[in-house]
Amino acid sequence: MSSRRLRSALVAACAAAAVSFAGTAPAAAHTAAPVRAASVAHGLTSLTDLFTERLLLADKVAAAKYDTDKPIDDPVREQQILDDVAARAAGLGLDPDATKAVFRDQIEANKLVQRGLYARWDAHPEERPTERPDLVKEVRPALDRITTRLLDTLKDTQRLRTSPSCEPRLGVAALRSAYGHELDALHGEGLVRALPSVCAD
Repeated sequence: MSSRRLRSALVAACAAAAVSFAGTAPAAAHTAAPVRAASVAHGLTSLTDLFTERLLLADKVAAAKYDTDKPIDDPVREQQILDDVAARAAGLGLDPDATKAVFRDQIEANKLVQRGLYARWDAHPEERPTERPDLVKEVRPALDRITTRLLDTLKDTQRLRTSPSCEPRLGVAALRSAYGHELDALHGEGLVRALPSVCAD
């Protein structure tokens, strides 16, 4: 499956999942995909689950920044993250540039979700967050913990990520994570954005 077709399928599936979570799809939709996917996704769901956890933290990042002078784009912080993961990747036997590419995708996915939430909150003030999480003390430490787990998981999945079956395995794993975490369409689109650099060329 081509990268474009894989991305299109995931967007459509996450949108369908969002409908099913609202209770308008048949109950079988909740179980069929994960059961069929078990043998194909083995090994990469641990990775897509971490991508999903990181994406869900975008809600807290957005809530911390919304209606303040803190921009969604933070090039200095982003470069610090990329430099850090590149240095740590070398010690784990990972390719630093490839690892940076994966994390760059996570950053862009996170910002995609933040922008979507901003647009939602602008259009529907009643949905705006009522609490502002502490970005430095609460949110960034949680992101840092996921970073450590992601690096370890990238190391553990090196063989799968360089195999010819990586893309279909990754697609099924992403669907399992989307269903398991009950992602809505916005977060599903974020998960799609998080995937491009996982499989080696």
